[in-house]
Amino acid sequence: MLDKSSKIYVAGHNGLVGSAIWNNLKNRGYNNLVGRSHKELDLTDQYAVKKFFDEEKPDAVVLAAAFVGGIMANSLYRADFIMMNMKIQCNVISESYAHGVKKLLFLGSTCIYPKNAPQPMKEDCLLTSPLEYTNEEYAIAKIAGLKMCESYNLQYGTNYIAVMPTNLYGPNDNFHLENSHVMPAMMRKVYLAKLINDNNWEAIRKDLSIRSVGANIKENGETVRYVIDGNSDEATILKVLAFYGIENNKVTLWGTGTPLREFLWSEDMADASVHVLLNVDFKDIIGIEKYSSVHYGNKADGVVDRNHSTGRGGAIPSLGEIRNCHINVGTGKELTIRELSELVVKAVGFKGTVEFDASKPDGTMRKLIDVSKLHSLGWKHKVEIEEGVEKLFDWYKESLR
Repeated sequence: MLDKSSKIYVAGHNGLVGSAIWNNLKNRGYNNLVGRSHKELDLTDQYAVKKFFDEEKPDAVVLAAAFVGGIMANSLYRADFIMMNMKIQCNVISESYAHGVKKLLFLGSTCIYPKNAPQPMKEDCLLTSPLEYTNEEYAIAKIAGLKMCESYNLQYGTNYIAVMPTNLYGPNDNFHLENSHVMPAMMRKVYLAKLINDNNWEAIRKDLSIRSVGANIKENGETVRYVIDGNSDEATILKVLAFYGIENNKVTLWGTGTPLREFLWSEDMADASVHVLLNVDFKDIIGIEKYSSVHYGNKADGVVDRNHSTGRGGAIPSLGEIRNCHINVGTGKELTIRELSELVVKAVGFKGTVEFDASKPDGTMRKLIDVSKLHSLGWKHKVEIEEGVEKLFDWYKESLR
């Protein structure tokens, strides 16, 4: 059990979810928090991670750090998506075990589920059919992460919980057009198209000064790399923005607009995460009342003696197969990408047109999750999508000041 003095390491504390979890813990009176920026600690560096755990010795870990992006980024950087995420997870989870961390919360994604999974997707549809190809590497990495948590619990009696959030949005979201998710990318595109129509170059340059935009554009048979910021000339700015479907009073989005998506406000996700961290144990998920958290074998010398086990470990035939111990986190509600664009247009006050390029991929057509397990563990969302889109645009405007 974690108390208010417990030292909690939030990996990825500057990110969308990590920052919200940090603030949620603070608001609950948990002030012994530890965070490191990527510059301060590279989680893909095994030796640096070990050194950090040697020095800090956290009681609990929230693994919210990840290498993330949308369809375009997943398509361009497939090797990076699987390798970077696997390194982060392996390093943090293995060092958590080596240093006796009491509780670990691993954040994944609902992209772990098969492309054609029955809707809404229950936890037990994991690994039942092929994944969506466009984000397969990221999904495989996250499946490995949740399986690490599950397997450490079963072999070593640890208390590592994996939560799988639906599409998230909120304060500190990533609005960089090359690698952001659907909602922030859409919102920024609509906003910039409006500014072009308003001939508000001061605001356009302010936006680009804070978040520069890069693009690889084919010209005369060659690929030219452009990076624009607030100091770039107007012609180059317009060329690069047009590459992303941003024009004068017109935005072109990828796909048909028909896929259905579920969205969860990041601060709701943080609240769900902290609720699970503080109130839910592995035994609560698998339904075993007498679950020992005592590590078995001799951890110091790495030898596991199953004949002298002092706690849960390995496969217990009488319990049957234990799998799918992760928890879906979402709203259980969905809307089409086109309907989302209409909410964004309304929030931004955009009077232009939004078109969809059907030659570009849609990704999975539907990704609604079943949240009955989460509800049974005592948590439900608070922010509905209509309110959330307005809140996100308010935050984005504030970030430009």
